[in-house]
Amino acid sequence: MTPQEIREELFRLRDEKYKSFQGALIPTVPEERMIGVRTPALRALAKRVAREDASAFLAALPHEYFDEDQLHAFVISEIKDFDLCLAEVGRFLPYIDNWATCDQLSPPVFRKEKEKLLPFIRACLSSGKTYSVRFGIKLLMDHFLNKEFDPRYLEEVAAISSDEYYVKMMIAWYFATALAKRYEETLPYLEEKKLSPWVHNMTIRKAKESFRISTERKDYLKSLAFPYARA
Repeated sequence: MTPQEIREELFRLRDEKYKSFQGALIPTVPEERMIGVRTPALRALAKRVAREDASAFLAALPHEYFDEDQLHAFVISEIKDFDLCLAEVGRFLPYIDNWATCDQLSPPVFRKEKEKLLPFIRACLSSGKTYSVRFGIKLLMDHFLNKEFDPRYLEEVAAISSDEYYVKMMIAWYFATALAKRYEETLPYLEEKKLSPWVHNMTIRKAKESFRISTERKDYLKSLAFPYARA
């Protein structure tokens, strides 16, 4: 399918009610950039595009519509070759302008060669670009909190300084997930107040919402909150 044929298919799949709902959730995307295609339909279309030659669509950056960006992320996630997939992610990241596209970009092939991700992750973290930084933190959260965990990853995320809401939220999400998976190693970052007050309190808030953290631990985390830093 050509990029124009893909766009025509997206408009055929549009759902006006979903467009309104989605627009309220993603305030950084102008309404005129939204078509309103539901995620299952995007995933199905991505599989069709990936089965054919997706190169023209992947090269057609920047896309005019948010839904094309969403589809782009799903098409990349269909790529089975690690190096090609990573290259396409790197090419696409500078064009991402919202949390939804950033967070849904999750190629399964990355699980196969995690160590090869680390240089890319560090480049993302040091980029200064909101959604590249957010994506780098997400990769650490998704792939490096289990057997590949190293305490220095906590240090690297804690060292990120940003006033961007969507970066701060991802840092809090990362540390809340780390508390669920690596409680003993992560707890000192809260006890020693190593995070900014807002991120600190948001981390505790998100940890309290987790089903993977015991009530006893949640009560203790609550006692560590900054009293005047709303999250």
